[in-house]
Amino acid sequence: MQAMPPIIRRPLHEEAVDRLRDLIVQGDLAPGQRLNERLLSGKLAISRTPLREAIKLLATEGLVELLPNRGAVVATMNIAKLAETLQVMGALEGLAGELACRKATPEQIAEIRGLHNEMLSMHARGDLAGYFRYNQAIHLKIVEASGNPVLANTYRHLNVNVRRARYMANLSKERWDAAVREHEEILGALAARDVARLKRLLRDHLANKMASVLTGLEKAA
Repeated sequence: MQAMPPIIRRPLHEEAVDRLRDLIVQGDLAPGQRLNERLLSGKLAISRTPLREAIKLLATEGLVELLPNRGAVVATMNIAKLAETLQVMGALEGLAGELACRKATPEQIAEIRGLHNEMLSMHARGDLAGYFRYNQAIHLKIVEASGNPVLANTYRHLNVNVRRARYMANLSKERWDAAVREHEEILGALAARDVARLKRLLRDHLANKMASVLTGLEKAA
């Protein structure tokens, strides 16, 4: 019998981080809302110890604000910081696109195409959460195809802080449909290894998201 890889069991607090992050990103836990440990531990079917660890980790990502002796609340978004972060990410995605055009293997491009097709299926179903998962995977795969680990790590770090905003951008059906069209163009430019076009498309794509989110936040303020 061939040896099999060991079963990897993730610590409970890591599972809790992912699930809590999704609840915050997708708006199920709203900005300013208090995190009720009793209710959340029941919802996630975990004890309070891993839940508290998860909350601490989300605080380092800026998604949760810890209040001395008062627990924690979902952090509100800082519009100025968000705009600055997205501006930097636009430059990173442009550089990643340039490098990916030159270095991506045919297998990597095929994988991105497969993710793109799955994303289109989610859009057709109206499944925004599913769409967002594939959308994020596509952007990360393009960054990884740059072949620059420093760029990829920097991108991942910053993306954690803006995932909620990127999800919010697609709450508008008009913007969501536009984003799908932009992704079609991005895939075409990557497949053609058109450096200048892909850099422009990636930067414009993120700028359009930023404009949509900032407009929504300003209206809500």
